Amino acid sequence: MKVIVAGAGYAGTLAANRLAKKVPDAEITVVNPRPDFVERVRLHQQLAGTGRAATPLSRMLRDGVRSRRAAVEKIGEGGLTLDGGETLDFDFLVLAVGSTLSPLPGTVPIGTWEGAEQARKALAALPAGGAVTVAGAGPTGIETAAEVAYARPDLSVRLVGRDLAATLSEGARQRVRAGLERLKVSILEDAVERVEAGERAAGTVRLRSGERFCSDLTLWAVIGGVPDLAARSGLEVDERGRVIVDEYLRSVTDPRVIAAGDCAAVPGSRMSCQTAEPQGAHAADTVARLISGRAPEPYSVQYVASCLSLGRRDGVIQIVRRDDTARRAYFAGRAAAMTKEGVVRGARFSARTAMAGALPEKK
Repeated sequence: MKVIVAGAGYAGTLAANRLAKKVPDAEITVVNPRPDFVERVRLHQQLAGTGRAATPLSRMLRDGVRSRRAAVEKIGEGGLTLDGGETLDFDFLVLAVGSTLSPLPGTVPIGTWEGAEQARKALAALPAGGAVTVAGAGPTGIETAAEVAYARPDLSVRLVGRDLAATLSEGARQRVRAGLERLKVSILEDAVERVEAGERAAGTVRLRSGERFCSDLTLWAVIGGVPDLAARSGLEVDERGRVIVDEYLRSVTDPRVIAAGDCAAVPGSRMSCQTAEPQGAHAADTVARLISGRAPEPYSVQYVASCLSLGRRDGVIQIVRRDDTARRAYFAGRAAAMTKEGVVRGARFSARTAMAGALPEKK
């Protein structure tokens, strides 16, 4: 039985490792454009120089799981076409290609490994007194602005975006704002309209309100959608390009394709490792059950908290209901920073060991 896992993020890596444990005689191949497992929740540390976000896949995948360094060009009838023209057949495909960004010209996208590396080099070259702008007031933008300000207090850091930490409770939102202000991050409740090139390295950022200011480095932290692989392959997708799936995470177009993580259109889910790993685990369980001739079990969304780091010594942990709506309760400070670090380490451990995620299977 041939199973291909497209994508080696949290969902894909955990799915491959879990499936190798459950179906040891399956031929499992992970296809990924780079040779590393990238902890996207550490990319703000990677670019700020306060942590590392990549681990070789050879250290993350179980023995017997093959890996191919390639990008998938198209999903066909029981097969994949890779960017080099080669085709790979499959009996089942776990599609876990993650999400992507659509940055404005003149900005550096920081939600990808390549963008984070570009930002890291540009940031390291900035002299004291330089100005950094982060566009996007969601978790990626907040954590990036805070991490840059923490690592480079000699720089001027602005965070531009509407509805700062919009999914948190009012108390948690105010605590996030206070934490950013403590790091001397300027917060502008607006949206970036465009970045105009200047005569030197610096550019001029123009906001929708018409305000303009100089920025030596502008980082784009708005997660815009997902790769168009599913759409160009003829799978049914939603308006954001995510695969429409049934209650078992199977594509409604081709039930041999099981989608997990950011690229799966699961009602009530958000883009996070807290979503990706349970879905990756459930995708593996679904494939294992189908291979053994058993009926799959439905997937159930279940959240516990939303975690934000504000540099290395501060953070906010928002307690949420099962459906991810915020409760009033939250905690912050060094305890929250330590909790967030523990969560991130745990997510990496879970991806490598496959010891997490899905609800217990019914026997």
